[in-house]
Amino acid sequence: MWAVAGVVALAILVALEIWARRYGQPGPITDQLNGLVFAPKPGPLYGGLALTMVVLTWRQRFIAAGAAIGIDAVFVLVRWAAGARTADGHFFGNGALWVMLGCAVLAVTRRTGPERTLLLKGVGLGLLLVAGRKTGDAWLLITAKARPAVLDQYVATADHALGNPSWLVGRIVNATDPVGPTVLHLVYAQLAVAAVVVALYQLRDVAAVRRFPRHHLVRTFLVIGLLGPAVYMIFPVVGPVFAYGPGASGTGGVQWAAADLWPDTLPAINTPHPMRYDGITPRNCMPSLHTAWATAIFVHTRRAPRILRFAGTFWLMATLSATLGFGYHYGADLVAGVVFALTIEAALRSFDRGWDRPGIRLVGYGTAVFAVLLVSYRWLPMEMAVHPWIFGPLLILAMTSVIYGYVRTTELWEPTAAPARQPEPQLEPV
Repeated sequence: MWAVAGVVALAILVALEIWARRYGQPGPITDQLNGLVFAPKPGPLYGGLALTMVVLTWRQRFIAAGAAIGIDAVFVLVRWAAGARTADGHFFGNGALWVMLGCAVLAVTRRTGPERTLLLKGVGLGLLLVAGRKTGDAWLLITAKARPAVLDQYVATADHALGNPSWLVGRIVNATDPVGPTVLHLVYAQLAVAAVVVALYQLRDVAAVRRFPRHHLVRTFLVIGLLGPAVYMIFPVVGPVFAYGPGASGTGGVQWAAADLWPDTLPAINTPHPMRYDGITPRNCMPSLHTAWATAIFVHTRRAPRILRFAGTFWLMATLSATLGFGYHYGADLVAGVVFALTIEAALRSFDRGWDRPGIRLVGYGTAVFAVLLVSYRWLPMEMAVHPWIFGPLLILAMTSVIYGYVRTTELWEPTAAPARQPEPQLEPV
């Protein structure tokens, strides 16, 4: 399975590399190779190194971390001496990538049997995390170039059924400035850090038992990131701050917007149409992958210690608030994101334990609900906007039914402790 996954991942990276170069931009493979020399963004690389180190002993972990920091120190000094400029926040990170590649070389040349396999799995997990980030960047570029028209008017119209929550939460966040936006920006930007912390807890015993658990958060994260952008291509949406506001993060602008309304004025209920948008803003709203990832973190912390359970709940609530409050998503995106995440989580768990009727039924139902949501947003937005008291509860009911199905099915999968056998009564000797 690991070999098949490696071949598939390589094929996807090559395809995205070719596609990105068609638009004159470096692809994920080029970005990864640049990280060996040029200053990369350190977070994903050191997160990947942390995942790789779950297969190492404590002594080996200290050596690996020290080597990574030492290599980075050399790179920083060389850049300083040469007067080389780096992007904001890109000061170090090369060392982590070099150490991961060094572990791979060590596995091939100095390890044999199960020990080689375990170390290669650790390296593969770390590199997949980094490659997933690079792949996501390439996907976002491709969505902007390949889909010039966006469907925001359709989603904004359908969102009337939910009361246009992005407009409401946007005003609340603005009213709590600067504390509210600062906290939410931190949570939104550090979602991957939260995922790595949870994953490290789940993988804490790998070095001792010398094997990975059958299922963990990193797998769900990677599959969500792999499949989500494909839906972006089918249903391109940029978000309310772009389609109905001035844009954000250096892209968009009022000249591209349908109207400058967000978050103070609700959009009118008019017949929606596709609208052209700029060629650099990612079409990354439907579904909300931040919501999907935060949902996955929440699910994977339910059996963790209390502090991680609280953290998982907080991260989900804060992520939902940030996606709406910054105008990055509509409420309809969040509903689709929850259904998307639980369906993928159910599929992965079913694959691990063997497909059975409850698993097939849950995955099929989640897929059907997700498809119905997309069809409704595209073809029934006016009906949803005109009859919010019908369609609003239906949307929440559809999402809740998937949540209920997931909880009920996974409870059936949990092993139950057999009741203790009671000793049979013995006759007293006469």
